Amino acid sequence: MKLRRSGGTPETAQTTTDVLDVALIGGGIMSATLGAILAKLEPDWSTVLIERLDELAGESSGPWNNAGTGHSGLCEPNYMPDPDDPEKPAGIARLFHLSRQFWEALLDDGSLPRPASFLNPAPHMTVAFGERDIAYLRQRYETLRSLPLFSGMEYSEDPTTIAEWAPLITAGRKRGEPLAATRHRAGTDIDFGALTTALTEVTTGNGAQVLLGHQVTGLRRDADGIWRLVVRDRNTGARRVIRARFVFVGAGGQTLRLLQKARIPEVRGYAVFPFGAQFLRTDRPDVVGRHDAKVYGRAAFGAPPMSVPHLDKRFVEGREALLFGPYATFSTRLLKHGRPTELFATLRWANLPVLVAAGLQNTGLVRYLAGQLVATRRRKFAQLRRFYPEADPADWYPIQAGQRAQLVVPDRRKVGILTFGTELVAGADGTIAGLLGASPGASTAPAIMRELLGRCFPEYTARWQPALRTIFPDA
Repeated sequence: MKLRRSGGTPETAQTTTDVLDVALIGGGIMSATLGAILAKLEPDWSTVLIERLDELAGESSGPWNNAGTGHSGLCEPNYMPDPDDPEKPAGIARLFHLSRQFWEALLDDGSLPRPASFLNPAPHMTVAFGERDIAYLRQRYETLRSLPLFSGMEYSEDPTTIAEWAPLITAGRKRGEPLAATRHRAGTDIDFGALTTALTEVTTGNGAQVLLGHQVTGLRRDADGIWRLVVRDRNTGARRVIRARFVFVGAGGQTLRLLQKARIPEVRGYAVFPFGAQFLRTDRPDVVGRHDAKVYGRAAFGAPPMSVPHLDKRFVEGREALLFGPYATFSTRLLKHGRPTELFATLRWANLPVLVAAGLQNTGLVRYLAGQLVATRRRKFAQLRRFYPEADPADWYPIQAGQRAQLVVPDRRKVGILTFGTELVAGADGTIAGLLGASPGASTAPAIMRELLGRCFPEYTARWQPALRTIFPDA
C-alpha cells in the first residue's frame, strides 16, 4: 500500500501557536527511518513529515528509481578499487547488518507487517571478463573471504558453475572466453518504496502528521530558537507556517538548498553536481525467470564509481523484472520531478570555485558523461550483451531512474572534491540536520540515523539506551 494524497482538503498541521517537536522534510527512506526510530524512543513527541509530491517515495526511494540492491559490500567493485583493501566493503557490510537488525526488530514487535514484502532474497554476484578483471576479482575474493560477513562468498572460473549461478551470463558466450564470478547467497533485493511507506506508517501510528503535496519554501530560526518552516500547498497555493524544535532535511537533491536557506555555516562552500541514470528493463517471464541474482561488473575507465554496470533481478509489488544499467544522463534538475533551474538555485560565491575545481579535477568523468549522452541505443545495448550475450533488443525498454545530487565539498589543498558517498551535516547546536550525497545511503539509513541521534540529541543518550539496544542490538 502507498500513502498518497487524496482529493479535497489536505490534512492540516499544527498552527504557529503550537510548537512541534520534530519536522521531517522529504518523504523518502531517510525521513521515514528517522521518524520510525523517534516513534520508538519518544512516543509522546509531536512530528510532521512534509513531502512535495502527492505520494511518498516518489524520488530516489521509489523502487524503479534505483536498483534495489541491499548494498552490503558483497558484489560492488566500486567500494573496493584496491583488491587488497577490504576496509570500505567491510564497513558497509557492518552498516547493512545494522539495517537488517533494525528492520527485524520492527518486524518482531509487529511495527512492520510480516511477511516483509519489501525484502526478497537475491544472491549478489560480481562477474569479471578478461584476464585483467579476473585477476582483480580473484584477489578481491581472497581478501574478503576471511571476514565473517563475507565468509559465505564463493568464487569460480568454471563456466558450468557460473551457468548454474546465472544462466543468462553464460548462454551464447564464445567458448573459451575468460570468465570469473563470485557469489554470495545471502544478498537481497529491496523495494525501498514499500519500506518507506511501512516505516512512515510506524510514525503515523504514533500520531505523526503527513503533509503530501506540500513544499517547504522557507526555513529560518526565530529569536526563541524555534525553527520556522514556510510550507506551500502545491495544489492550492495556500501557505502555512509550522514551527518545530528539531528539523531533519532528507529531501534528496533539494537538501543543500534548504540548508542554505537555514543559513547554517556548516554547508558554506558545499555544492552539488547532478547525475541522472537510465536503465533498460524487461518484464518477459521467460527471460526474467532465468535470472535470480544481482550481478555487478567493473565500471568503465573514467566512469564515476556509482556507474558500475549491473544486471539486477527486481521484485516490486509482486512483480518480477530485470534491470540493466545504469546509463548516465544529465540535467540541471536536482530531482527527477524537479525544475531545470534547481542546480542554479544552489550556486553561491562561496561554492562556485569549489564546483569549478572539482570539474577540472575530473575531466575523465566529464568525457565519460559526454560519451554517455551521445551514445546510441545500439551502443547501449552492446553493454548489456557483454553481460547477457543472447539479449534481444525487442525485449527491453528504457526507464528513467532517479536523479542524484553528488556532493562537492571544499578542500584546503584541492579547493573542491567531488564525493560519491553520503554525508550527514548537522548544525552546531543539533537542532537541524540534513543528509547530502547518494549511495549507499538507503541501505545504511538506520546507521546514519543512529549517528544523527548521537550528534543532535546527546542529552537523551543515557535515557534512550535500553530502547536503542532493542532496535540496534549490535550498535
